[in-house]
Amino acid sequence: MKLSVVILNYNVRYFLELCLKSVEAAIVDLDAEIIVVDNNSSDDSCQMVKTTFPEVVLIENKNNDGFSKGNNLGVAQAKGEYICILNPDTVVAENTFSTLLQFIKQQDNPGIVGCRLIDGTGHFLPESKRNIPKPKVALKKLLGNPYDYYANQVDEFGIGEVPVFVGAFMFMEKAVYEAVGGFDEDYFMYGEDVDISYKVLKAGYKNYYNGTTSIIHYKGESTLKDVKYAKRFYGAMQIFYKKHFKSNWLFNTIVWFGIKAAYVLRSEPKQQEKRVDTFLVLSKRICDFLIPFLDKPVEVVSELPDLKPYTEIIFDAHTFSYKSIIELIDNYKTQRTISFKILPNNAHFMIGSNSSKCRGEIMLFEKN
Repeated sequence: MKLSVVILNYNVRYFLELCLKSVEAAIVDLDAEIIVVDNNSSDDSCQMVKTTFPEVVLIENKNNDGFSKGNNLGVAQAKGEYICILNPDTVVAENTFSTLLQFIKQQDNPGIVGCRLIDGTGHFLPESKRNIPKPKVALKKLLGNPYDYYANQVDEFGIGEVPVFVGAFMFMEKAVYEAVGGFDEDYFMYGEDVDISYKVLKAGYKNYYNGTTSIIHYKGESTLKDVKYAKRFYGAMQIFYKKHFKSNWLFNTIVWFGIKAAYVLRSEPKQQEKRVDTFLVLSKRICDFLIPFLDKPVEVVSELPDLKPYTEIIFDAHTFSYKSIIELIDNYKTQRTISFKILPNNAHFMIGSNSSKCRGEIMLFEKN
């Protein structure tokens, strides 16, 4: 088998369903499998997978043992030569995996390969490519200068060597993952992606960024970006520093100050409210079943006209590819009064997000 896509899920049933539909479309022509590891979700994620995606390998954990252990369990059962660690709150394009499979085969001693991530508003997520967060770099970021923290030496649409990738999307040979021992289970959530990226580099491999393919990462669906997140995230960074850098009093002081300052200064995120005057459904079929559930005028079009302010575009994945949907969201991101949702094929819900810092919006409806 060529590829195993491993998705760790925790209580994000609808995001998982959208993700799985996009992944299924992306592996149609590949010898590939999908593995979902569920960390004891209290929603009906597992039943949804069993009913809607019977071909998916489902691992049901009886406890929530965190990101690292959950993914390690999934990779242990993977049959693919290559693996992709993928968040459930993502949407991949139909050519994402085929593009990166071809790319990784052409590279010298490849380790992890990352791609371009955008949020639900179409804006580039700079954590798609990062540098090693050495204390000086991390402190500058905490003080409001993140330039060196992110890998700005490579353009967001470019290709090049990049040290660190985000755990929402990591593509690599399974043998590389196993050679470095997978994700370090000392991390419960956050920091493990930095750790494995650094371990791969120290093992002599090269990490590559390929910005020619983009995916959506709604970001923040399994956990909100609040003070609890800050405590856990910077605690994970402390583990990373202790493991990989020589300790001294100045170093420890800088790390301690950074962690405490970030935790104290971080504020609760505010949910972004978006004004919507009109719903524009991009579809090649009749979508009258949506009208009773939308409280503003609805227009169904097969191609996008000139957009009026405060329009929400609903992309019908039944008639448009995920690749074209991602590209359109990317193209219209500069019109700040425009918002987006995706209507998955054969689904009774829509998903969108107006901010990378707050939870996305799920709109449920039933088709008559």
